[in-house]
Amino acid sequence: MAVKLNERGYQHARKLVEDGQYVLDDRDEWSEHQPSTRQENESIEQHGYGEYGRWHLGVDDEEPDDTKAHYKFPYGDFVRVHRCGVLSAEVRAAQRKYFKIETAAAHLHGMLDALRVG
Repeated sequence: MAVKLNERGYQHARKLVEDGQYVLDDRDEWSEHQPSTRQENESIEQHGYGEYGRWHLGVDDEEPDDTKAHYKFPYGDFVRVHRCGVLSAEVRAAQRKYFKIETAAAHLHGMLDALRVG
């Protein structure tokens, strides 16, 4: 598996945070807040895989880009960045030693935590 940073997804997440499109939720809430399979399928049907991909911090080059398997490390609900999604991506990327994805997620984490206290 050749998983690497999805620069488009990372830049999209940064812009969303800068534009105030985020949820400052807690670490363990991602299982409740992440989009369901139905929501993912509806998003793909309405907006295509290009838009779907902007909601992921990683891509797998060994999978076709018109499949869900191509996109890794989701961070939001197709409207807003979720802190819990960013934290989940950061931890999973670290576990799998995807350092560029981990670093991108850590940067987003820092941006969001600065908003929590600020």
